[in-house]
Amino acid sequence: MAKTDILKKIENKEITKDALVKKIKNNFSLLPEIISGVSSRKASIRYGCSNALTIISEENPKELYPYMDFFIKLLDSDYRILKWASIVIIANLTKVDTENKFDTIFDKYYGYLDDEYMVTVANIVGNSGKIALAKPYLTQKITDKLLKIENISIAPHLSEECKRVIAGHAIKTFDMFFPQIEQKDKVISFVKKHLNSSREILRTESEKFLEKWD
Repeated sequence: MAKTDILKKIENKEITKDALVKKIKNNFSLLPEIISGVSSRKASIRYGCSNALTIISEENPKELYPYMDFFIKLLDSDYRILKWASIVIIANLTKVDTENKFDTIFDKYYGYLDDEYMVTVANIVGNSGKIALAKPYLTQKITDKLLKIENISIAPHLSEECKRVIAGHAIKTFDMFFPQIEQKDKVISFVKKHLNSSREILRTESEKFLEKWD
């Protein structure tokens, strides 16, 4: 299949996500075209390409790292789905971030903890474990940011129940890198606050965490 046909195939849904990922892995020279597709005016192309690139960022981060600046700019996208994809992709690329590009956007990245949409905040929280494992020296800064999610403001797209969902993500994330954390007592205290949560899944996550680490 010629490169010029790929975006048309994606637009017409003539190629599955798995098939597209496989094709990219067999020929990484396709990446520039797939990345250009993220900026397409066609929703099917934008999201087809971004979904494939999210998988590539996890499984083949070195191949995508040269394009990290593109995904950093994508954080400002007016399309929330692309913003969410960029949050995940950037986190995946931190494991190969030899130029410490993430370090320079740390505050910008974690600034999205103040976003009015639950999915944005949850994506930041849920992907922070990857970053802490890739960049252990950022562990304490990341921990400080995550401990502040209790102070998130309620918004039309972020209810009290949403905050409980986010807290669950935070507990799972802390579990990923807890041995690296210096302020363990603060994390334990954070988790204990949710033992009596009205959200059953959050109560269970809290209990499991404390059985393991307290």
